[in-house]
Amino acid sequence: MSAIHVCSLARVALTVEETGASHLATLINAGTPVARPARIPADNHLFLGFNDITEPTEGLIPPGEEHVRRLIRFVRDWDRSDPMVIHCWAGISRSTAGAFIAACTLMPDADEEALAREIRARSPSATPNLRLVRLADPILGRGGRMVEAIEAIGRGRDAFEGDPFSLALKIEA
Repeated sequence: MSAIHVCSLARVALTVEETGASHLATLINAGTPVARPARIPADNHLFLGFNDITEPTEGLIPPGEEHVRRLIRFVRDWDRSDPMVIHCWAGISRSTAGAFIAACTLMPDADEEALAREIRARSPSATPNLRLVRLADPILGRGGRMVEAIEAIGRGRDAFEGDPFSLALKIEA
């Protein structure tokens, strides 16, 4: 069974090593230095540079539709023979939204509310970036259910760094 692991930037190297991940998705501020672990080939590393904001703010890069489309393409191209790691700065907002979007992409029949609740159960601080989710929902044809699910779990508990967690993907062959 394939899995997506979520963590902060500080835990990327350890998480990749411990999980044997073959793919890495970085959702972080543009220009942030991110050392790609040696076991991740360059073609298996997606770097999306944008700020963790939900509304446009002067001087900052908001998550955009092209960021979401690139993430979805990357996830669909992943062969799932080894795990994927998705991270952001703190492992709380952008990466948890990325994991939610990835799960919804790979499991089109999965219940969005159940996925959102599972993310919250696995990481009490998880607060998926709602702008990313709002952009992904229509692309994935989810009819607003992704947005409703994330709004339903609300903001996670305050934390400097999120609890690393994994999501098992139940994908029909």
